[in-house]
Amino acid sequence: MFDYIKGKLISKNHPYAVVENNFIGYSILCNSRTLSLLGELESDVKIYTKLIHKEDLMTLCGFIRKEDRTIFDILTSVSGIGTKVAMCLLDEFSGTELINAVIDEDYKLISRTKGVGAKMAQKIILELKDKLTNLNITSEITTAKINTDTNKISKETIQEVQSILQSLGYTQGEYQKALELSAKNSQKDDPQEILRETLQILSNI
Repeated sequence: MFDYIKGKLISKNHPYAVVENNFIGYSILCNSRTLSLLGELESDVKIYTKLIHKEDLMTLCGFIRKEDRTIFDILTSVSGIGTKVAMCLLDEFSGTELINAVIDEDYKLISRTKGVGAKMAQKIILELKDKLTNLNITSEITTAKINTDTNKISKETIQEVQSILQSLGYTQGEYQKALELSAKNSQKDDPQEILRETLQILSNI
């Protein structure tokens, strides 16, 4: 219903932020990490949103980065993970950190999140990894446009990394330079290593 809301930050009292747009104040459920990144009151903010509609309640969840919203959607599709646990996971970890933990299959790290035990952490790794690599990507991936300046990295590796980046909501224009740099600096033809480095670069932009 709402892709994002852009407006003036009126208040941020955990766990809600209020953003005013066209004289309407939107109450948005946010975790502590998101609230801390919103900046000062009265500043202009942009929050990517997800509407959760239940029988007796409608909740607008907010995220600073659209890939965090994508990860939230995937997390809540895992049996046993609801809005609260998904928000806690994205409070404990940034989207990039969580993806890296999944890539590394570090269930012990993930299980440090409140409400997430070892079995649930292992389930998250299995399902998140599977869904990231198997989501249907509607736009065609053109590997020829990615210049790695090296013969070490295969077309299949680049395509796999592109597929995951696009499943996270990145456009080619957003990730191309970061992916080219990661592939150029990579010492081996390893999609997980290149993805991890690309996400790290993107998180610092």
